[in-house]
Amino acid sequence: MSMSKKIVFFGTEDFSLGALTALVDAGFDIAAVVTKPDSPQGRGQKLTPPKVKTYALEHGMPVWQPGKLSEIADDIRALENPAGVLVSFGKIIPQSLIDLFSPGIINVHPSLLPLYRGPSPIETAIVNGDTETGVSIMLLSAKMDAGPVYAQQPFALENTEDADQLYAQLGLLGNELLVGNLAAILDGSLLPAPQDDSQATYCQLIKKSDGIIDWNKPAQRIEREIRAYKGWPQSRTTIGDVDVIITKAHAIPVTYHAPGHVEIINEDGMQVLMIDCADGYLCIDRLKPLGKKEMPVQAFLAGYRHQLGV
Repeated sequence: MSMSKKIVFFGTEDFSLGALTALVDAGFDIAAVVTKPDSPQGRGQKLTPPKVKTYALEHGMPVWQPGKLSEIADDIRALENPAGVLVSFGKIIPQSLIDLFSPGIINVHPSLLPLYRGPSPIETAIVNGDTETGVSIMLLSAKMDAGPVYAQQPFALENTEDADQLYAQLGLLGNELLVGNLAAILDGSLLPAPQDDSQATYCQLIKKSDGIIDWNKPAQRIEREIRAYKGWPQSRTTIGDVDVIITKAHAIPVTYHAPGHVEIINEDGMQVLMIDCADGYLCIDRLKPLGKKEMPVQAFLAGYRHQLGV
């Protein structure tokens, strides 16, 4: 019964595609896929469909791309009490639409709720230097990430992960947790438990300006930001006359000069590029001059040292 219940899947990002694929592979009946409208991408600004749309059409599933979610209300009603599954959809679902689903819309959220409600739990866990994060399967509510929780799975952090790696790891974990619990959720044998709102913490939408490195921060904090923002908005600064994106670095807990001071030293026959911070300094391992490919710091110094003013 539960495997044959019709499901409307909401998703847009790469994180969504893994979940949709897992549901299809597990034999769940996806009656429709709801995703954002096609959007301009790349230098040519070519209109490009979300990956979940491409996958759905290849597998014969209807795709709905409403400008306003109210536009699909009649389509949902026509399915006669479907269930909903939402993974990285990127839009707030109004309660009037949630009420069209039974038992509701099941959401995969990459944190151990009630911690890190909001749009950036993965990046926030990295920036804060957490030793643990995880995935929650919850029942969607109109209030952001506040619905009752069906299941959770913790995940230990080594404090070396970047956002791309952690998205992939938690995506796999979330897919397993969703597929493993969805049948029981749909047949009513697994019921959700309310969150403790008094323990709730929140994360914010990441802005492009968050990628501008502030050398007045501690070196360890900047190193974590570089890992958290590696995909977007990327950690940007100017060294001498060269605009760069720093993609990998490590922190040393010693401060020699004022924040932002750049120095090149020789260590074991290798040149080391270091920038002082408020607490400690940052050794740059890999970086990307604007418009160029990513390179190790030794290649950067070989080509750009005369522009660094050091």
